[in-house]
Amino acid sequence: MTDPNASLASLVGSRLCHDLISPIGAIQNGLELLSLAGGDANAPEMTLIRESCESATARIRFFRVAFGSASENQIMSARDIASTLAGVSKGARMRGIWQVDGDLPRGQVQLAFLAHLCCETALPQGGEITVTRSGDDWTIRAQGPRIAIDESTWARLAGHGKDTPITPDRVQFVLLADLALQRGVTLATRTDEATIQIRMNSGA
Repeated sequence: MTDPNASLASLVGSRLCHDLISPIGAIQNGLELLSLAGGDANAPEMTLIRESCESATARIRFFRVAFGSASENQIMSARDIASTLAGVSKGARMRGIWQVDGDLPRGQVQLAFLAHLCCETALPQGGEITVTRSGDDWTIRAQGPRIAIDESTWARLAGHGKDTPITPDRVQFVLLADLALQRGVTLATRTDEATIQIRMNSGA
């Protein structure tokens, strides 16, 4: 059964990302025009604006997949997946590594990106998040110099702690749990001193 709250959240996410990407693109075009008009493209202020726009664009592309709507027949190319993940990793303390080959249904990529966002919260000092797949099994594995976990938040992935308040920076846990339940995907987590992983299985 489709959860209307999760569906509405996905539609809102799609709308926000769609509306934000255009003005950021306009700023980037403006910078190019200033450069063509004789402006110093390497000036510190121009570099700061350009890098900020690139970072915002990459993050919005990532959020559009993670929080946007995804129909069953939508397919993401391997190139788009890799470039989206590489964009949010550029210049960041967090490195995303995608080790799944081929084009994929957008819904599957959405769950993997949401799991990626969940793992980010456990790496306050940065680290690596690797996404792999074997058959129906997906593994999102995070490792870094320090693992920090809020147990009540991570319990959401096991269907527990639904009465615990969730802050905006943890909304990915709720959406991942809801979408996985809708799509018949089981979630499991495992943690040790240096790593945390989320396993997703759609073969049930």
